[in-house]
Amino acid sequence: MGTGAGEAGRVWAHVGQRFTETGYDVVVLGAGRMGTACALFLRRLAPDRRLLIVERGGLPNEEGATILAPGVWTILDVPAGRASEARWVNAQVAGELGPLPFQPRPLLDLHAGAVPGGRSTTATLARFPEAAALINPAALPFARVDEEAATYRPGSVALACGQGAVRAGADLLLNTHAHLLPGGVRLDRLTVTNTHEVVTHETREVRAGVTIVALGADGPPAAEQDLGAHTAHGRAYRQTPRLNTPSDDRTPTLRAGGLTLRPVSGGFTLIPPVHHRDPQGYVPTGGRLTGVPVGVRRETLEDLVTLMDALPPLATEALEVGRSLADVPGAWLALPGGRADAPPTHEEVAPGVHLLLGGPLADTLGLAVAYDLAARVAGVEGRPWEEG
Repeated sequence: MGTGAGEAGRVWAHVGQRFTETGYDVVVLGAGRMGTACALFLRRLAPDRRLLIVERGGLPNEEGATILAPGVWTILDVPAGRASEARWVNAQVAGELGPLPFQPRPLLDLHAGAVPGGRSTTATLARFPEAAALINPAALPFARVDEEAATYRPGSVALACGQGAVRAGADLLLNTHAHLLPGGVRLDRLTVTNTHEVVTHETREVRAGVTIVALGADGPPAAEQDLGAHTAHGRAYRQTPRLNTPSDDRTPTLRAGGLTLRPVSGGFTLIPPVHHRDPQGYVPTGGRLTGVPVGVRRETLEDLVTLMDALPPLATEALEVGRSLADVPGAWLALPGGRADAPPTHEEVAPGVHLLLGGPLADTLGLAVAYDLAARVAGVEGRPWEEG
């Protein structure tokens, strides 16, 4: 029997729970921020549609870019003409989705040359003394301030949206690997042996009227390999080193040379810029610092070294570089259209199969694009950020 409107959905967390369903109106692959948000919005817009969320791990997805996303909302990242979407996303995260860790926190955008709206970095730091020890004003004399900026945890958004979707009637199948098929999906339910190997316990095919592929960087390859579809999307491996320089609730988020320093847990998480897509088959390789192997990939290390004069703490032991890639958190990030500056998007890559991608600008526009796809699938006209 299907889940009716107003009834909570069912959750299958392990193979001991028998799964016998054979078809759904909509199947969403991926329980990251984009997939769970799309599922939640679709349940709200079309509560009569039977919907299943499939996730290889748990809720939220532990292996994708959602967990390591910056969680920095800033109007400075918004493409022209999309400010209303971004403000709608801000409102969703700030309260509409429920009580989430959301902190208004100004962002200082630092530059070596003059920029529109910029002012003296020295004068700006008088307002933000907590950041003064991090910055060399002589190397970065110009600063813009986004007073509306905020920080949050995308993983908390994914969890809230996933739980909300289940409460609204969506079913959730965890620890399951999905393969795209024409008209549906093949589901491999995974289990762990006593030697800690992940194996397929059982396989089932499920029909789907619509399949939404929200697998992050794994989405385009899945569509290409399973369905033979062609996409122009790419991916890049982005790491998030830590800088153990003190921060607190008053410390602003900093950005210089494309590098974002996000205050987290008394220090900073470093979000390096994404310059380009990584080539097919590329395997991230650690670099060397003063001849010693480190765990930060070479491209990221070059960015950090370039900024050491402008941000002096980067040249100290406060920067964690690790001994291998395993020591420095990182994840594959989808690049819509293969571009590092492209906003989130969705596209129908095969009849009834929609690819949903967040990418580098998911913090500011991701939820709006997820809603847009949900509205399209539901056949709903108009978008809430267009009202008024």
